[in-house]
Amino acid sequence: MPVWLREHSWRQSLTAVYLSLPLRGARATAANIFCSEQYLKVSIPPFLFEAVLYAPIDDTNSTAKIGNGNIFFTLYKKEPAMWDSLTLANADKEKLQHLRENAVLKAQEKAKEETEAKKITKQENKKYALEATMKLEEAERKRIEDLKEKERQKVTKELELWKKQQKDGDKYKSIQAKEELHQEKEPLKERKNEKMNKTRIPNEGSTKTRLKSTRGHGSCSIFSQDLKEEQLPAPRAAATIKVNFTPRVFPTALRESRVAEEEEWLHKQAEARRIINSDLSELEDLKEEEKNPDWLKDKGNKMFAMGDYLGAVNAYNLAVRLNNKLPLLYLNRAACHLKLRNLHKAIEDSSKALELLTPPVPDNANARVKAHVRRGTAFCQLELYTEGLQDYEAALKIDPKNKIIEKDAEKIRQLIQGTMQSS
Repeated sequence: MPVWLREHSWRQSLTAVYLSLPLRGARATAANIFCSEQYLKVSIPPFLFEAVLYAPIDDTNSTAKIGNGNIFFTLYKKEPAMWDSLTLANADKEKLQHLRENAVLKAQEKAKEETEAKKITKQENKKYALEATMKLEEAERKRIEDLKEKERQKVTKELELWKKQQKDGDKYKSIQAKEELHQEKEPLKERKNEKMNKTRIPNEGSTKTRLKSTRGHGSCSIFSQDLKEEQLPAPRAAATIKVNFTPRVFPTALRESRVAEEEEWLHKQAEARRIINSDLSELEDLKEEEKNPDWLKDKGNKMFAMGDYLGAVNAYNLAVRLNNKLPLLYLNRAACHLKLRNLHKAIEDSSKALELLTPPVPDNANARVKAHVRRGTAFCQLELYTEGLQDYEAALKIDPKNKIIEKDAEKIRQLIQGTMQSS
């Protein structure tokens, strides 16, 4: 049964009612107070206060303050008037029940309206934000297009200017070559004419001299000069020389590259492409990045972290079909099989990972420890404690400072001893 709070004090003005309600040591929150136009309720188990007000109030602007063990209500009247009492007098139980139900219904309707209003406001704000984002994106797109257009126009002008300069340069070169050729021919023609004129003058002395000279060493000087003029070669024609270089897959120079490593990489890439292009029905609907074993490995790791072990196994299976030389794929799939209690498959994957983790080097020590521990765990869960102990001891040889593996190995030894004693 609730304990009714009868002690309260109130005073009023023409527009408001001030109510003070002691809490008797109880702690109240806003959730303990319910107020409507003509109904006020405070429920703090086991205490209860209920009042059907004398006249309607403005429940939206009315306030309640909790402090110093009291609740102070400020109830604003809808119509300015002085009340005869705080509560409605001479109200029977049916009327009180009717007022209480009406107050609850109105409060529910009001809450529903507020929820709808908030929903509409949220949708309007979301729509406004979307429109603002679209406007910003459109402005940014327009700005980028303008920049592209300006840059295109600038490049076009520069290209046209360059073409014009090239054309002018070629024209100037051709004119200059013609002038040089003309300048070379002019002296030759002048010398030839002078010599021809000398041979036409009738002079005996000169004839004797010419005849004498014909008998000497330089008898063919004039004719040899004419012969030389006739044998002048034509100017060389312009041409383009094409130089071909040895094609290379890698951009680095041959003197800076490592041919053996590059050939090995190319071989692996070709093998991966051959496997991808093989008849795998699972790959027909996959995207290009989903055909990458590393991407599938990361996908499987995320599924494992989320607890989706079957999904992780499927991702690792497809990655193994694409590239069966990655030890981490088998190692991670072994962890999934341990979670799914597929112990024999966990042993197989751990063993395959150990085969691929060769030669044993410091870089793969952590992976080898995990492989031994997972295979040893699977052996122990199959009650093959001797084989499991061998794997744990192998892991301890790799990482002798690992206290967790050392404790697990000691527990396995105790189990083996207990089994031998019981037998």
